[in-house]
Amino acid sequence: MDSLKRRTTHRKRWDRLFQGLFGAATLFGVVALLLLITDILRKAAGWIDLQFLTSFPSRFAEDAGILSALAGSIWLIGLTAPIALPLGVASAIFLEEFAPQSSLTRLIQVNIANLAGVPSIVFGILGLALFVRALGAGRSLLAGALTMSLLVLPIIIVSAQEAIRAVPDSQRQAALALGATKWQAVRSVVLPAAMPGIMTGTILALSRAIGETAPLIMIGALSFVAFLPSGPLDQFTVLPIQIFNWTSRPQEEFSHVAAAGIVVLLVLLLVLNSAAVLIRNHYRKRFEA
Repeated sequence: MDSLKRRTTHRKRWDRLFQGLFGAATLFGVVALLLLITDILRKAAGWIDLQFLTSFPSRFAEDAGILSALAGSIWLIGLTAPIALPLGVASAIFLEEFAPQSSLTRLIQVNIANLAGVPSIVFGILGLALFVRALGAGRSLLAGALTMSLLVLPIIIVSAQEAIRAVPDSQRQAALALGATKWQAVRSVVLPAAMPGIMTGTILALSRAIGETAPLIMIGALSFVAFLPSGPLDQFTVLPIQIFNWTSRPQEEFSHVAAAGIVVLLVLLLVLNSAAVLIRNHYRKRFEA
């Protein structure tokens, strides 16, 4: 009895120790993030105004704006989403609901999971070789969107698979018992139930694409653009590349301009993440009703 009590006390002591370590690690990350955001907001104060949002980049910090980079980022995400979302969700549905459980299927699953962890620069090299040169898309928005689609596709597939897998199998069996075909059960029962998770994972994957720089530099996205893209075959720049360009300049004023650009990028990411929450809640209420 004393031995059991000592072991229990020992385990509780280790439990408190690791709980404290994990809490300290979380607190350290939160404090570091707050300090970083505070420093960025302090530098950006007084630089974000209508002129900054509606002007093109300039060699003079006082006249520099972010319009072309903001438009390029919106164009890029607007083209990436309709490419990556249908392909990713369709692949997840096939792998989870229709593909036979074989060694080939398991091999595909492992490779998809591995692709989700591949450095983004590798996708930039692939995009340069495949879309820019082989397919002749050039250094355009279309090439950038296709490259970003390759980058986020494994993440969308994995998140969609997890959402589909979370749907209770009893709901599938009930639909089949009522005479529905396999596809009808997936379309009418599985997808509505999995949609909150699918949309959340998709928007978070697109949020990652907004912040990527290396793949777009590889395919030749410009760092100084004084025009607005008018179509998917136009050249472009995006917010991360424009911010990187400003931070590399020696003038002190450009550090404030870069901070203002970071704030705009953070607001855009916050809007996307908020959209993920709203879409998830909408589909959850609709399914529960």
